[in-house]
Formats: sequence, C-alpha cells, structure tokens
Amino acid sequence: MAATDRAARYRGSRRRLLTAGAVARSQNGSPRRKGVRSRLLAGGGRSCSDVELLGLVLDGGADTAAGLALAERVLHAAGGVERLDRLDRVTCAALGGLSPRRTAALRAALELGRRAGAAPLAVGAPVRDAAAVYGHFRGRLPQLDREVFYVLLLDGKNRVQAEIQVSEGSLTAALVHPREVFAPAIRDAAAAVILVHNHPSGDPTPSAEDRAITERLRQVGELVGIRVLDHVVVGRARWASMAEEGRW
Repeated sequence: MAATDRAARYRGSRRRLLTAGAVARSQNGSPRRKGVRSRLLAGGGRSCSDVELLGLVLDGGADTAAGLALAERVLHAAGGVERLDRLDRVTCAALGGLSPRRTAALRAALELGRRAGAAPLAVGAPVRDAAAVYGHFRGRLPQLDREVFYVLLLDGKNRVQAEIQVSEGSLTAALVHPREVFAPAIRDAAAAVILVHNHPSGDPTPSAEDRAITERLRQVGELVGIRVLDHVVVGRARWASMAEEGRW
C-alpha cells in the first residue's frame, strides 16, 4: 500500500473517532451524563434512580433504553419500589417484556436485598429490645400485602427458642386465637413470648383491634404463667412497640 493511501486511511479513521467523541457531548459542548452502569460502578447505587437500578436488573446489566422503559412500566404497575414484591403473575404477564427470566432475576434481587437488610435472631440469642425484633422481621414482613401474625418464644433469660407463624389474615387483619399463640409456647416450655405482626399499609401505629387482642393475650398469658413481653407492629422502615410506648 502506498504511503499516500495509508495517510488517507489514517485521516479517515481519525475523523470517525473524533466524530464519535463528539457524540458523547451534548449540543452545548458539555459532557453528557454517564450511563447507569458506569455511574453504579463508579459511585454506587445512590447515584442511580429506582428506575435506573431496576432497568439494570431487568436487562441483565446491559443498560439499554428498552430496560429503562420496562422498569418504568413495572414500577408504575407495582406502585413503587417497596411494592415490587407484590406483583403477581397476571400483572407481570400483562406488562409485556417481563419474561420468566426477568421475573426470576427481579425476585432474586429482592430476596438478596431482604437478606442483606435483615438482622435475624439466632436460636439462643437474647432479645434486648423492639429494635432487635424489627431487625429480625424487616426482611419479610414490610413487603407483604396481608397481615401475618408471629410469636417469638423465649426462655427465662429472654433468649429466642423458636419463631411461630400463628396466622395469616386479610388485607387489613390477622385473625388470632389465644390457643394458637400459647399452645406452642406451652409445648416448648417457653417462659415468655413476644407478639409480632405487620401492617400492609406501612403505618405501624397500633389499631384499636391491636390493643384489644394484646390485652386479651396478656390476660391469657397470666393465667398460664407465660409472660407477654411486647407486641411489635412492623411497618415500612419503622415499627411500633406497645410495651416501649407505655401501653402495658
């Protein structure tokens, strides 16, 4: 190849490179914002919006416009990132583009987030306050769309013996019978129990029904010799302790 031909090819390649570099700048000459993946790797997740992070999950990290568009539809259908776990199969199928592979990736990411954010109490661990109880359940209860009632069984030193799911209720109430609470406690020779349930609304403020069932269970506990130490209501990112609030 002649020297003049090589020089011409070099100039053409250089021109294409310069043109490509110019595309990376906005019309006023300022640099465009980096892609979502680049920002995530450089600065962490706080530099990205909910839509951008969800788009990466759904797109397998590809960072495409189609992934962002799908993420916007999914978040809108769910009603926010905190409600993603409530999407059912019918809703997912109606969204379009949310394949079983993408749905599985989304559910796996949500489960990892729950596990990373939880602070589970191991059997034998002492329960020191309501914050520890909330930490134990915060990876499971805040996302649910129905009330679920649990009881923690404790020994004489307030150490965890077991966790029992007592009931699963409607959208607004969990039906609880004293027998279902105290039968396992008596069987396992528990010295005390802590009552726990969630409010799907996200507001953990105890309702009149919560206070009534708590008082009833406390009375039964006194009869069978098992103390009810607290009733912790789990909301979204916060909780309410009926014992710490002076409702005892």
